[in-house]
Formats: sequence, C-alpha cells, structure tokens
Amino acid sequence: MDRFALLLAGRMAATPALFAALAGRRVIAADGGIAHAMPLEIEPEIWVGDFDSVPETLPPRIAATPRREWPAEKDATDGELALAEARERGARDVLVIGGLGGRSDHAFSNMVMTLGAADAGLIVELFDGVERAVPLGPQMRTIAAREGQTFSVLRFGDVEGLTVTGARWSLHDVDLPLASTLTQSNEATGPVGARVRRGHAILMMQETAFESR
Repeated sequence: MDRFALLLAGRMAATPALFAALAGRRVIAADGGIAHAMPLEIEPEIWVGDFDSVPETLPPRIAATPRREWPAEKDATDGELALAEARERGARDVLVIGGLGGRSDHAFSNMVMTLGAADAGLIVELFDGVERAVPLGPQMRTIAAREGQTFSVLRFGDVEGLTVTGARWSLHDVDLPLASTLTQSNEATGPVGARVRRGHAILMMQETAFESR
C-alpha cells in the first residue's frame, strides 16, 4: 500500500473529516506526534525522530511501537525524517497531520517540506481537522468545499499562470509577485480547483466547523 499518514506534534482536531482522510493509510509517527495516535484510534507501524518530546504517558501498545532513533544534532526536522521513512516504504500519497498551527516557523517548514515532496512527484497535503493545505503545480488540484468556505492561496515566491475555479473571485492564468495579497481570503462556491504553471504555492482551506468526534 502506498498511501501514508504522518503524525507530527502540532495541532490536531479529531474530526469526522480527518478520520475519513486517514482511512486505509499506513501510519508513521514523528516524535511527539505519537500522542495523536490515541484520539485517532490508530497504531503507527514505526516511530521516528530524536525523541526529545515524547509524551510522559502512553498506552503500552503505543509505547511499544518500533522506533528508528536519530541524534538530537541532526540536519532534518522530525517531519522530514518521517517523510523520508514513508518514501523508503513506497509512499506515493502522503497526508501530514499535526503540521499546522502552533509555532509559525514549524508550520512554515512543514509547508516547505510538502512543496518539496510535491516537486518530487508525491501526492501530498497537510490536514489537521482545522485547516487543509494543498501544494499546487501545473496539474489542476480539486479540493472539496462547501459554499462560503474560506480559503487563501499562499505563495512562496513569484508565480506564473495561477488559475482558481469554484470561487467567488476566480482567476485564470494570472501572474503574481510574492508581495501581492490578491489571493488572501477567497470564498468557495463549491469544489475549488487550482493550479500554477510556474512557482510554488499552497491552497489553504479553512474548515468552518470542526467538532471532534
């Protein structure tokens, strides 16, 4: 099976939508992200990281997860280690949980990580039950959305050929510099489609309701 989920230590809301996104995926935990295994009712197949933020109490079956330990002085984040582990195990489709919210620098590095994974040919997104972040490329990505649901397109440099459909303010093949705020706070009219011909961008979708299961 080539569909994986990575558990990172950031924000997570155990919503029905997140449970649905997790279904049928193999799971890898990154350091403190192991704490999400209990509320999500899953058992990771491996646990990676430098183990500097391990929860104090874990159920025995979760604490017994096989480990791959790395030194604290490493040149990769725990999320990157989990992604590399997934790729070694044949991942082609990766869902990153717990990669948003919390410290802004952590969220930024996780978004950059997903952009790199997308450049390498993976289907990848970040979703924590509260926000969904989807890297964009030349192929149209379609994201399920309710009418009025808020989303933005975050850009990590100048972009060329940005197209957004299914939105109150649609765009077609627009070039934008990094400094433009044109793509902030749009509204869905149904499923949202987006692509960018050149450059790096992420569509960030806000969940309007995220009641835990």
